[in-house]
Amino acid sequence: MKQVVLVTGATSGIGEATARIFAEEGYDLIITGRRAERLKQLKQELKEDHGVSVHVLCFDIKERQSCQAALESLPEKFRQIDILVNNAGMASDFVHFQSGDVNNWEEVIDTNIKGVLYISRIVAERMVAQGHGHIVNIGSTAGTEPYECGNVYCATKHAVHALSETMRIDLLGTGVKVTEIRPGKVETEFSLIRFHGDKEAADKVYAGYEPLRGEDIAETILWAVRQPAHVSINEVIITPASQANSYYIVRK
Repeated sequence: MKQVVLVTGATSGIGEATARIFAEEGYDLIITGRRAERLKQLKQELKEDHGVSVHVLCFDIKERQSCQAALESLPEKFRQIDILVNNAGMASDFVHFQSGDVNNWEEVIDTNIKGVLYISRIVAERMVAQGHGHIVNIGSTAGTEPYECGNVYCATKHAVHALSETMRIDLLGTGVKVTEIRPGKVETEFSLIRFHGDKEAADKVYAGYEPLRGEDIAETILWAVRQPAHVSINEVIITPASQANSYYIVRK
């Protein structure tokens, strides 16, 4: 039986790239997100191009009851989830803490922390019951390297980092692995969302160097989950060659 991969935030960027690369390798997929048309289109493409089974769950990961209802609605074929990729995440501003919008903060906290908790809690219990599984959390270099104007976003990625480490401890001996992938600069819709649709501001983030692509992170996730049973990739930090860490980047 094919393994089933659940990818949150699959409508663009890292999530979409992850769904595509796993489909290429023959995995069946559950793809989630809030944009129904994008999910529908991605499902059609993956099925036609790779002949895999794809199930769409369109809901808001910030809402606990929606997470529960969505996963309870899965058909029998998709109920055994072998790999969970917690990709859904966002930033919603880039200002000093004292100028922050609390509404933006709550959206980021609810998505980046609560969303990961809600999905992982349900899936982890199922994985423990079946005796195997792999949870991949998409963190960030910001998870240990806070930067100016990053404040609440950095705090949420610190939480993802701590959660990944404690999940690994709590799940030890259950057959469930936990990997955290921590990218630096990746050119996706992330900055466009952070700057509320201001494309000029978003483009400046990636100007003067070659950033990572969603496909780079997807390939790293695939590599991590395909290790032998006795090997656990606990954490991967991946940046563009032009970026040393959250503070140093070379632009032409």
